[in-house]
Amino acid sequence: MNETLKRALSGAVYVSIMWMGTSYSELSFHILFSVILVVCLYEMWKLRKGKTKILAFIYVLAPLLLVHLYTQKIILFIFILTWTFDTFAYLFGVKFGKHKIMPSISPKKSWEGFAGGLLFTLIATSVLIKIGFLPQNGSYLNFYSTAFFIPFTATLGDFIESHFKRQAGVKDSGNFIPGHGGMLDRMDAFMITIPVLYLLTNLL
Repeated sequence: MNETLKRALSGAVYVSIMWMGTSYSELSFHILFSVILVVCLYEMWKLRKGKTKILAFIYVLAPLLLVHLYTQKIILFIFILTWTFDTFAYLFGVKFGKHKIMPSISPKKSWEGFAGGLLFTLIATSVLIKIGFLPQNGSYLNFYSTAFFIPFTATLGDFIESHFKRQAGVKDSGNFIPGHGGMLDRMDAFMITIPVLYLLTNLL
């Protein structure tokens, strides 16, 4: 099986499991993220073998414990926006990317890709409101604020994990998802987003 097909198939399976596990029931939601927590902690433990682990474990534990305090609908909203940002940041980066954000840590990330991802994240939020996925009587300011913040927090989460991988001298955190690397590689964009949004919506 060629690499592109393998990535497409495993990516589709990953998205399906994440979506079904989160939306099916409250129990499946908690089980899914408990399993993800264990896998991500194991992958981080391997990355930090022989190195200090406190900050690295906090990076994993904080979001994957806080996620249980969110509603399933909000997590699905975060999923959609993050996947939209990642997809369009990649497409715009490939097509237009010239100015790298932090080439020493993540050489493929560009400002052009970031801008494209941010634009389509805002567009996705508008579509979700119009089709009724988000409550019509909800705060549009909160929805669009979340959409604006996610590209920043997702990118920061990616950079932090990339830093840990560079220190470990590896390309991926594991091989849990064929063609995509480890579970931590798929969850890095959520690691800063979840605690930041929790702070913004509950404590500030």
